Amino acid sequence: MKKNLIDKIRSVLKSLKFRVFIIVALAVIVPTLVSSIFIYQVALKNYIEKKIENFENANTVIRNTVENGHFFDETVEDVETTNNAVLQNNAKIEHLAKAHQCRVQIVNAKSYILYDSGSEAGKTSVAKIVRKGLAGKKQSAQYYDAMEYVIPVVISSGSSDAENQIVLGVIYTRYSLKDVDVYSTNLLRYVHMAGSLLVIFALILAWVLSIVFTNPIQRIENSITEISQAKNIDKAQEEAKTKNDYSEVMEISRDFRALVNRLTTQVRSQQEFVSNVSHELKTPITSMKILADSLLGQQGMPEELYQEFLQDISKEIDRENNIITDLLELVRMEKSTAEVNISSVNINEIVETILRRLKPIAESKNIELIFESFRPVIADVDEIKFASVVNNLVENAIKYNNTDGTVTTSLNSDHQYFYLKVTDTGIGISEEAQERVFERFFRVDKARTRETGGSGLGLAITKEIVDKHHGSIKVHSKEGEGTTFTVRIPLKYIK
Repeated sequence: MKKNLIDKIRSVLKSLKFRVFIIVALAVIVPTLVSSIFIYQVALKNYIEKKIENFENANTVIRNTVENGHFFDETVEDVETTNNAVLQNNAKIEHLAKAHQCRVQIVNAKSYILYDSGSEAGKTSVAKIVRKGLAGKKQSAQYYDAMEYVIPVVISSGSSDAENQIVLGVIYTRYSLKDVDVYSTNLLRYVHMAGSLLVIFALILAWVLSIVFTNPIQRIENSITEISQAKNIDKAQEEAKTKNDYSEVMEISRDFRALVNRLTTQVRSQQEFVSNVSHELKTPITSMKILADSLLGQQGMPEELYQEFLQDISKEIDRENNIITDLLELVRMEKSTAEVNISSVNINEIVETILRRLKPIAESKNIELIFESFRPVIADVDEIKFASVVNNLVENAIKYNNTDGTVTTSLNSDHQYFYLKVTDTGIGISEEAQERVFERFFRVDKARTRETGGSGLGLAITKEIVDKHHGSIKVHSKEGEGTTFTVRIPLKYIK
């Protein structure tokens, strides 16, 4: 049970649907998370920069007010008690502090706090940032919840050098950054909400796309399952299902249907081949059995009749042997590993030798053999197998020719191929039969073929040999006018 569960989980993890789901989900979620973080950081940074810009603008206004108010022109006692101008300036500074929501201190050169919008006026400032500011350098410091500035107030002693400037005091300002924390929290909440919605959308989109992308493949899988269960597939219905699919899926479907058709054709061809082999092998045996039974069933037959019956039995044995020999040759040729012993040979000599060998058979039917050689041809072929091609074609042309006919064999070549043509003036082949003449055991005229002793495998073997030489063979014929077989083979063998 546990193993089955593990296998199911493993199967799901390996499935295309799951992988499409993961890829699409990650393709949406990862950029969403990255962009959300980026947007959050940019928005928060811009908000803080805007706040700091506002702080600096407020500092400029406060500094101008302090410098114009002559805070550092009088003694401490005068500032605290009698100077109405200073009181007015204090009111201005307090108004600015409230307006900009900040704390303002005005500290003189002795670190004495002349003014504080808080509660430390009249005390001595010990802040480190103030001491650095009294040295004549503008200071700023950012903390988690606040931003501090120290702006020196200086006067020139008559020289433009910084060393000759006199620091009268500093202006200390402190701005709260608590609203930045509130803004950050709210912004982060909105980013989380938007990110969550986008993640949900990504998961839904990934699931839908995983189904959409894998449905065509699922249909192909179903078709394969139906075929494996020996179910018939309605071609029109299958095409209607896939006509709106992706072009790649449609091509796969077409290729798959073509493959199924080829396999079906091969299976039928194999079944037909087995049936034909059984029939062809059984026919001579049946004939021999009849002849043998006839001899056994009749006593005191004349010797001449015995001789005739035995000759018929011998012919049937030869016929059986020819069929078996041709079958073995065809099986050897159909193997992908079948050896082809290539060598450079004189094609003219092969053809002339075959014609001389077959001349007695042709003369017995008063058939003239003509050889037309347009030029010497030297080519890379298997001499024995190519001789078999010439022999089969010429012998067939003689067998299926009319008495007093002719068989013309022509040989020609160009820079790449050589061409062998065998033309007879015989009975011819119908257009329907021309498409099947290279099939095993196919006969145009079965009765006449048996009379001539053919096995029905000669042209099938011939085509296999030509194919092994990377060549081609074609037939052209008209009934009653004769037949022409044309063989084309490369001069140089291509491995």
